[in-house]
Amino acid sequence: MRAHAEVLEELQEAVRQGRGLRVRGGGSKPALSQGANLGLGDLSGVLEYTPQEYTFTALSGTPLTEVNDLLAAEGQHLPFDPPFAEVGATLGGTVAAGMSGPGRFRYGGVRDFLLGVTFVNGAGELVTGGGKVVKNAAGFDFPKLMVGSLGRFGVLLELTFKVFPSPQSYATLRIDASDFAGADALMGRLARSGFEPWALELLPPTQVRVRFGGSSEALPGRLERVQTFLGQAGEVLIGDAETQLWREANAFGWVPEGHALVKVALSPRQVQTFERTLESSLTPHRYGVGGNVCCLAWPESEQNVLDARLKSQGLSGLALTGNWRDPRLGVRTGGAFLERVTRVFDPHGVFATDAEVTNEERPDAA
Repeated sequence: MRAHAEVLEELQEAVRQGRGLRVRGGGSKPALSQGANLGLGDLSGVLEYTPQEYTFTALSGTPLTEVNDLLAAEGQHLPFDPPFAEVGATLGGTVAAGMSGPGRFRYGGVRDFLLGVTFVNGAGELVTGGGKVVKNAAGFDFPKLMVGSLGRFGVLLELTFKVFPSPQSYATLRIDASDFAGADALMGRLARSGFEPWALELLPPTQVRVRFGGSSEALPGRLERVQTFLGQAGEVLIGDAETQLWREANAFGWVPEGHALVKVALSPRQVQTFERTLESSLTPHRYGVGGNVCCLAWPESEQNVLDARLKSQGLSGLALTGNWRDPRLGVRTGGAFLERVTRVFDPHGVFATDAEVTNEERPDAA
């Protein structure tokens, strides 16, 4: 691996001389890296890790698997459970795409754990925002702007995250309702309850999955209280079967051939309306984060159909896999604010212009 300083110098020069630059991380989300002409394979490695402070700093091209293994050795983890780790996702790509996994329901998303960033802006300048410790809140909060930016504002170089202790054990309760409306109601009751689920998902038409983390001794009692609260029993999963369930969910292996994975940001109150929109298509899909996100497998041949359906409901989507003319679907977000930020960070229009900030982290979808 080449020296960090050498890679940085070459990267800054590429930005100064470039036009229409598009960055590629690990390639785990091909719909977002189509036409990429700037790879970050040489920007990999953890620069600093302080377990007692629950923080680490790493280069943007560092694979999530490397980070997960490092943290696990110290009994720690990234609670927002970033997806696509097993297919090569990187820290930078996770931030740029605004990707959070099932753990976002309990702990918040990627933006809640990102403390600091260093990036190269459109003028080839090195910009640093945030800090390397949890209490450092000095300066403008650049890190939050980079979440979901899709590489529009600059090339991410270094990222600092806070982490949490890993729970001793997990357990999942699978519950089946009589119909979709009943399943949606179950999900809503669990979301509003005081049981603090680690993850909460609805698999149409009728299954709700709720995951809890904690001590091995306390989990059985909590699951019993949850079933009493709901007034119905469910199937309890623990151990390897439980772990594999969520690993597969986070890898999106349920997306069939010929379909692409699309992420749609919505709110729990929009779930039933959106479900009626999807009923005619019979496309595989599931609602995550308590109904704040829908991940669906959509036929690549029907891009215009999904785009129109999302626009009709005022929703925005982002294609993550497949071959799309434009990965952004539905209503475009950002508006005047996005234009102003872009002028500041990329005054010469160096970075590709067909990737704007998505609404995955908008306030009413949190």
